[in-house]
Order: sequence, then structure tokens, then C-alpha cells
Amino acid sequence: MLSLGPKQTTAAGRRYVVRTMAFMGGYVAINVAAIFGAFDEIIGAPVAWALALAVSAPVVGQIWATLMLMRESDEFVRSVIAKQFILSAGIAMAIATAWGFGESYADAYHLPAWLIYPLFWACFGLVAPFVRSSR
Repeated sequence: MLSLGPKQTTAAGRRYVVRTMAFMGGYVAINVAAIFGAFDEIIGAPVAWALALAVSAPVVGQIWATLMLMRESDEFVRSVIAKQFILSAGIAMAIATAWGFGESYADAYHLPAWLIYPLFWACFGLVAPFVRSSR
């Protein structure tokens, strides 16, 4: 996700890593359980919305963890992360929009909407090495 360098040298960076691991641990646990059929009997039933919300909650938590990193960091780090975050979100939305129109007009294969989250973090990983200044 977010690299603060080879070592997490700030308290904010260490808290970010702990928060990320906690939220993504829950995310992975729910999805692994789903892959192994733990929720097969509820798929399609109204109660499956609880599963959808449960697997979405760690995503919200991860976004919160990133925002807390920005809040707890100094002005320079905050501005660089904000710039990376905004660029990544814009690129991910542009790609998702182009693909969506491809589905509508060019018979492109349908992709589930939840893929925007890993797409965003992939874009973040590609953008981050190039955005090293607050300007």
C-alpha cells in the first residue's frame, strides 16, 4: 500500500502499519472464509447484505487509516500523501469509467465494482515513486 521508506521511523508510520494490518487481516479472513464456502448458503438472500457490509468495513477502515496517517504526519508528508492519493483516485476513476463505457458500448467483459479498490491501490503504487514533492 503506502511505503514510507525501508523503515517506519515515525510513530505515525508505525501506527499506520498496525492499522493497515488489522483492517486487512479482517478483510482477508472474511474473503478466505467466503472462498472456502462459509457463506454459500446465504448468497442471494437478503442477509447477504450483512456479508457485503462486513467485507466492506475493512476497506473503510483502511481509508481511515490512510487519512489518520496524513493527519498525524508533518506538513510535508501530509501534502505528498494527499497528492499521491488524489492522483491515484483520479487515475483509478478514469480507468473504471473508460472500462464501464467499454462495457456499455463495446461489449467489454463485465468487471465487479469492488475492483475499484485494488485498482486504486495499484495506481497508488505506480504513482507514489514519481510524486515525491509537495509542489
